[in-house]
Amino acid sequence: MHPTTKAFLQLHAAVFLAGFTGVLGRLIELNEGWLVWYRMLLSSLLLLLIFFIRKQSIRIERKYLLQCIGIGALIALHWVFFYGSIKYANVSIALVCFAATGSFTAFLEPLLHQRRLDLVEVLLGLLVLLGIYLIFHFDVHYKTGILLGVAAAFLSALFPIFNKRLIQHIPAANLTLYELGGGWLMLSLLLPLYLQFSPATKYIPTLNDWFWLLMLALFCTVLAFQLSVNALKKISPFTANLTYNLEPVYGILLAFLLYNENKDLGKGFYWGILLIVASVVIQTVRVWQAKKTTK
Repeated sequence: MHPTTKAFLQLHAAVFLAGFTGVLGRLIELNEGWLVWYRMLLSSLLLLLIFFIRKQSIRIERKYLLQCIGIGALIALHWVFFYGSIKYANVSIALVCFAATGSFTAFLEPLLHQRRLDLVEVLLGLLVLLGIYLIFHFDVHYKTGILLGVAAAFLSALFPIFNKRLIQHIPAANLTLYELGGGWLMLSLLLPLYLQFSPATKYIPTLNDWFWLLMLALFCTVLAFQLSVNALKKISPFTANLTYNLEPVYGILLAFLLYNENKDLGKGFYWGILLIVASVVIQTVRVWQAKKTTK
């Protein structure tokens, strides 16, 4: 199998798994801060168990440690805002906000990597924003959820850009372990402050919560994260983030099926989703054409 084909399959598998995160976030009866705290803790422990079973080394070069912890902190905050968006709005709103990630990446990646803006990428990002506008045209009463969702999308645009550099030097599994572990450590320090703004009524998961947290950690975090990081070896951060715009499509379909959220959605929602999917298809075709011309 061609490496680019394999990378795309890994990326889309990760996106499909990530589509379940919103549904699981609604099922878990925890404050968003505690939900992410337990998710990162369980994910880190599962990864350590995998390393132990495979007898693999968890070592990385010391000069990359702080970078991993910093990116982990971004991931933790992204998830807190994302699940906060679900709690204050609903699964569909939070997932559609996530689609703004590609738009932010179109501007952030050239800025951070010091390269020229790609006009097509900017236009595709604006196409996504237009799709989001059409969707939110009738859902403006979810202001807090929307703001949290957009903040989550901004942070989501950052860590693939930084990971693109680190994955060239650190194995995907090791990178995932240190980022999730570092994110859990930073969140442990920040959580008391966050809870002052968003108080929690529950601190200990129920038996049902533990089951869903385990599913979230094992499949939607450990497996999905490693698949997406591996894909970055052959795919640009913009393409990865733009492809992740399909996550709302998968997640919203699940929300429709399980929670009947579609009963409150009008034509604008479906036109918006159509524009988001179109942006992903166009960028995928561009990448394939670019790969063919370089052969």
